[in-house]
Amino acid sequence: MIELHGLTKRFGEKLAVDSLTFSVRPGMVTGFLGPNGAGKSTTMRLMLGLDRPTAGDVRIDGKHYQDLDEPLRYIGALLEAQARHPGRSAYNHLLCLAQSNRIPRARVAEVLDLVGLQAVAKKRTKGFSLGMGQRLGIAAALLGDPTILMFDEPVNGLDPEGIHWIRNLMKRLAAEGRTVFVSSHLMSEMALTADHLVVIGKGKLLADTTMAEFIRQNSRSFVRVRTPQPEQLRDALHGAGITAVTAADGSYEISGVTAARLGDLAAQHRIVLHELSPQQASLEEAFMQLTAETVEYHAHETPPPEPVAAEPVAEPAGAWGENWQQRGRGRSGEGG
Repeated sequence: MIELHGLTKRFGEKLAVDSLTFSVRPGMVTGFLGPNGAGKSTTMRLMLGLDRPTAGDVRIDGKHYQDLDEPLRYIGALLEAQARHPGRSAYNHLLCLAQSNRIPRARVAEVLDLVGLQAVAKKRTKGFSLGMGQRLGIAAALLGDPTILMFDEPVNGLDPEGIHWIRNLMKRLAAEGRTVFVSSHLMSEMALTADHLVVIGKGKLLADTTMAEFIRQNSRSFVRVRTPQPEQLRDALHGAGITAVTAADGSYEISGVTAARLGDLAAQHRIVLHELSPQQASLEEAFMQLTAETVEYHAHETPPPEPVAAEPVAEPAGAWGENWQQRGRGRSGEGG
């Protein structure tokens, strides 16, 4: 378990992390979300003792990171996948880490096989692609077979197969009872992976809740109903005290009522339904709604420039025939 109590970090006048208090519990994947500049990377560095907090405290299984003997056996982390010596092979990079924490040499081969790098284990990492470097960083995090894992943008540079693999890996690790903490800007991927969410903005805690509850609290849910008998349905809804909003396509959007109740109501009045579908916002939409006031870096869209008609370029007088002859001679097999 990771426990934060009043964690604060200030860089000069900049308050990067502001009194964060939350816990990352075992047995689930906890997503760590926030806009750029929210303080996510700083928070993760504070967890690992890479920065000193201005105030507050972080505990890893009840201890400060610097007090852990052989820390790779407690917590494995991927914060910067490119943090490696380019002249070392993948095998030797992991071997150095293993020897510093008394991890058996055999474990190096195991994690290389696990992440799919066994074929390039003896190659120098300076020639690795972004995806290969990412896999090596994941291997380093898994090296000590730790009970806690932290990943910052773990799918960065991975192909679709790799993204599917790391998603299932994180779920499996959580199912084994481990603590899995992952930060990512890919909302669609986070929606498929995380069970619990911690959301921050401008260094402050905005949410600490389950995925389902987060979406429910920060978005509008409704049931969409389409029917060829709109007047009859409207009368039936009015009689039941149900308010409906008419959408642009003529369907009804109804909040606060389950699809099952609406279906039963339509059946009672012999109303034909062409659609009866619960609608809920995506994680991305809910995240944008919650963090709208905490976004530090705003991009401003600019309209594309008006197309300008090209001016015809006039050939110099008497040059066309000469240019044509030169072009013809310059083409292989032409102009003879």
